[in-house]
Amino acid sequence: MNQSDAMETLIQWLRSPDHGGYSKYGYDIYISHLVLAQIKKMGKNPPEDYKIAREWMPLFFNAAWELCRRGVLRPGINEWQAQATDAGSAGEGFSITPFGQQWIYESDHDDFVPTEPERFAEMLEPFRTQFGPAFHERAQEAIRCYGAHAYLACCAMCGAATESIILAAAIAKTNDEASVIAEYSGSKGRLRIENLLIGKGNEALQREYKGLSTLLKYWRDTSAHGRSAGIGDNEAFTSIALLLRTALFVNDNWDQLTKRENT
Repeated sequence: MNQSDAMETLIQWLRSPDHGGYSKYGYDIYISHLVLAQIKKMGKNPPEDYKIAREWMPLFFNAAWELCRRGVLRPGINEWQAQATDAGSAGEGFSITPFGQQWIYESDHDDFVPTEPERFAEMLEPFRTQFGPAFHERAQEAIRCYGAHAYLACCAMCGAATESIILAAAIAKTNDEASVIAEYSGSKGRLRIENLLIGKGNEALQREYKGLSTLLKYWRDTSAHGRSAGIGDNEAFTSIALLLRTALFVNDNWDQLTKRENT
């Protein structure tokens, strides 16, 4: 059990809480009793069950607090004058917010997307130095937006993170950050930067890049305009997957993309 496992398990429990034979008192979820019920299903009995629970509990406390930060849970009883406990008030008892009810209903993919900042940071760590802090910042924002079901903002941040990748590659290729930024800021700047990187690349390289970037650019542009975009879970989920794949593609082809023409 690690932090990401705890989060995925807690999300599953929110959809279908099973406190076993233990009480949840006046809360929607009572963390220690959910944990003990899960351990009992594993066939563990005292004193082994409490030993495992002591190892797991900090992970589930952290996961519950992260969901509080997102607005899915809140500490406390679920209705006025419901039964409270000292342990519940100390951090074991939580209730689902109205936003949380909708969030749970919409969470079709949340078990499979690396929505935890810690997990995503691990996945991004190999690229952070290569692509720079602007990429890392926007990629983290994209994941946070997805976790909050702010799908339009997620797509915008995925597109912005992708642009940070190509800017980093262009700067590495030219060794002239000022001119790259000036070019990018001008008319059709993104297209010019892309041509700089892949314009003379082989057909396979160009085809793969275009396959990765087309939807990201479309959703990035759509989300930036004032009209209704119709962007939902599927588009945001795909944007995150494409962002990660683009980072891998550029990283794997870094030498070819940043090779100077006179070398």
